[in-house]
This record gives sequence, structure tokens and C-alpha cells, in this order.
Amino acid sequence: QVRPVESGGGLVQAGGSLRLSCAASGRTFSDYAMGWFRQAPGKEREFVGACSWTGDHTYYRDSVKERFTFASDDAKNTVSLQINHLKPEDTAVYYCASTDWMQIADPTKFSNWGQGTQVTVSS
Repeated sequence: QVRPVESGGGLVQAGGSLRLSCAASGRTFSDYAMGWFRQAPGKEREFVGACSWTGDHTYYRDSVKERFTFASDDAKNTVSLQINHLKPEDTAVYYCASTDWMQIADPTKFSNWGQGTQVTVSS
């Protein structure tokens, strides 16, 4: 079972950048993918996108694809999320979870959730 751990969150000014990491322990396979979700206070969890372990397959939510970039490090079992030009509306707890890469675009197919990392963007 994949056990993801998120890191890299913090407080940043609008316009800045952050790199979040999702490191997975336990059993991982090359056909896995890690998805990123975020939940802002008082809002429902939102699917941001996903990246396969190999990095061959990615999916981005339309509203973030110009500022968000996934990268994978298969040897380290890590998928990272680079967020540029941060906006106050990006403030949320960011979570990662796993799925089979063939279900990379279906937010209902993810499981094995991490504890999340807080991103706060000040204006």
C-alpha cells in the first residue's frame, strides 16, 4: 500500500513560488500515479491534477495548467508540484493520493491520502 507524505508548504507572498513534494513509502509500482488535491477553508476538496511515477503521463486542471507543473523522481518515489505566480486563492491544504496511471484524470479513483501540507499566500 502506498503511503504518501506531503511537504514543502508554507507562507509566501502573492507572485512567489513554492515546490511541494509527495514522497511515497510502501509498495510503489511504475504504473502508479500521484494526484494533487487542495482544500481551502470552507470549500470542497478540488482536484488539481496528477502525474505518473514515470512522468510520462500528466493531467492538469484547466485553471492551473499555466502555473502548476508536475515532476517525478522515480528513484526517490517522489512527485513534486511546482506552483508559480501564487495567488491568494491558492491558499489551501494540499494533499496527494495515489491511483493507477490509466485513471489519472478521474478524481474519484484516488486513494491512500497523505496528511496534507498547508500553503498560505498573502496579498
